[in-house]
Amino acid sequence: MPSLPAAVLRDPAALAEGLDQHGACLLLGFPNASATLALRSALRLLQADGNLRAAEVGHGRSHQLRIAIRGDDTRWMDADSGAAATAYLSALRSLRVAMNRRLFLGMEEEEAQFACYPAGASYHRHSDQFQDSDTRVLSMVSYLNDDWLPEHGGALRLYLPQGTIDVLPHAGTSVAFLSGIEHEVLPATRERLSVAAWLRKRAG
Repeated sequence: MPSLPAAVLRDPAALAEGLDQHGACLLLGFPNASATLALRSALRLLQADGNLRAAEVGHGRSHQLRIAIRGDDTRWMDADSGAAATAYLSALRSLRVAMNRRLFLGMEEEEAQFACYPAGASYHRHSDQFQDSDTRVLSMVSYLNDDWLPEHGGALRLYLPQGTIDVLPHAGTSVAFLSGIEHEVLPATRERLSVAAWLRKRAG
């Protein structure tokens, strides 16, 4: 199985090269340990307060509940999501600017949501770009679980031109990929916590 190139947040050129050549790249050490802990705590608080909702798929007329497609519970990050979410969105904003400078992708917005997959839940193969919209340009998933082992499963499976790649959800690691790339989330034997994010063009 092929492997993904890897970069760190302070080296956006390496991330841009990985995206340009492979369509996907690991981002190591992001979020860092303290940010991961803060994001996980924020997600746990939302979960305890009953503020996560069953995820939906599509938009417009194709917008529907997750039945048989995805099994995660989510909450969009916004101004009320706390300091950890604000810091994460700020990092996305800086990343968006850096990727635009190097890859000329025309991205003008960022959005992100907390996601919790119960044990056994999955998300079937799909693309993050909607059928009638290409506003999502770059996707990113950041992982929040500690002590993840291969036998826990829960990999993000990317269907890249060079072959299929599985990325395990290790804490402090993110994977960035072009939003048109098909991917799926495989079921895990334990709860899987993450942040899903998208860097977007503005809708015309």
